[in-house]
Amino acid sequence: MELFVYGSIGDIPRYEWDRWFGSDYPFLGYDFLLGLETSDCTTVKSGWAPFHLVLREGDIAIGAAPGFLKEHSYGEYVFDWAWADAWHRQGLEYYPKLVSAAPFTPATGPRLWTDPNRSDALGEFSRAVMALCEEKGITGWHILFADNYPAQEELPGDDFVERVTCQFHWMNRGYRDFEDFLQTFSSRKRKNLRKERASIAQQGLSLCTFRGDAITSAHWQFFHHCYQTTYAKRSGHGGYLTKAFFLEVCPTLGDIPVMVIAEDEAGLPVAAALYFESSHTLFGRYWGCLREYDNLHFEACYYRGIEYCIQRGLQRFDPGAQGEHKIQRGFEPTLTRSLHWVAEPGFREPIAAFCRREKDQVRAYQQEASSLLPFKNMAGE
Repeated sequence: MELFVYGSIGDIPRYEWDRWFGSDYPFLGYDFLLGLETSDCTTVKSGWAPFHLVLREGDIAIGAAPGFLKEHSYGEYVFDWAWADAWHRQGLEYYPKLVSAAPFTPATGPRLWTDPNRSDALGEFSRAVMALCEEKGITGWHILFADNYPAQEELPGDDFVERVTCQFHWMNRGYRDFEDFLQTFSSRKRKNLRKERASIAQQGLSLCTFRGDAITSAHWQFFHHCYQTTYAKRSGHGGYLTKAFFLEVCPTLGDIPVMVIAEDEAGLPVAAALYFESSHTLFGRYWGCLREYDNLHFEACYYRGIEYCIQRGLQRFDPGAQGEHKIQRGFEPTLTRSLHWVAEPGFREPIAAFCRREKDQVRAYQQEASSLLPFKNMAGE
């Protein structure tokens, strides 16, 4: 068996990649990953060098994973800056590290594929990747936001540790429309949400939702401007994604992109939100505005997304990481999981202990956050 490393998704046959990871999850779609490369988002310069992994026995694939060789920890959303600091305090380098993830995207999805007809395929693949890391001086392998999650006993030894984080997702429980969803709220929370939505029209704003080819070149130009403006205001630098990604790559992704545009009384666009759609989930990803309006972020990024899911019959709405303000709007605390292996033996037990403590804290937080949901049974009505 031989482990192959591919420095471009374009070096892997599309039919193989689609067979391993499907074509439904937007952020590991072949065209999406290739577009990130060709638009200079995932490059050596950006610190997201493609490093896709395939274990083969002759012409037969045994295991595969998307991979990126990282020289920093930006754009991952599973924060390990404290780990990097611990390495540096010991006179060691924490980078480069290997990350199997959707770049810049804290959205749960497939991360590992192994041959279902081989009982030890996962073990063989994992051991091959770890051996490669040790050979190349790569400090660890981090599998972020995995949904096809292997059982701990399927992995080699006790070297992998689980890390748990909490996000807020909306679940479609067969609602007929947005009002039907609101009927599950306590009366006070329902009244507050209606007031927020009513404030949009009161400010002279109107919103429209566009999907796929209905998103025009002008829409993409405007969205990129909003995206960069908002990033600059919040962080002092531009966003991770380039202008070419939005203007050249996104229009080729078919019906996957969904965009909400907000206009003022004069019909001029003032804000936009971008989603990506799979067959069962809507992923809220990016937002930008040129002027501040009361509750516009909630309307464009949350309420319009919920309405869209109900209309399309989507099961789940994942609006992105963080944001406790989502709880009172009906987004449920949801655990996400990642796996971590580090090559340095002396750090394995301290990291495992850290993750165990953190997991207990996250689970307690999830339970507390669940008690704050706006639904009637939570509010005693």
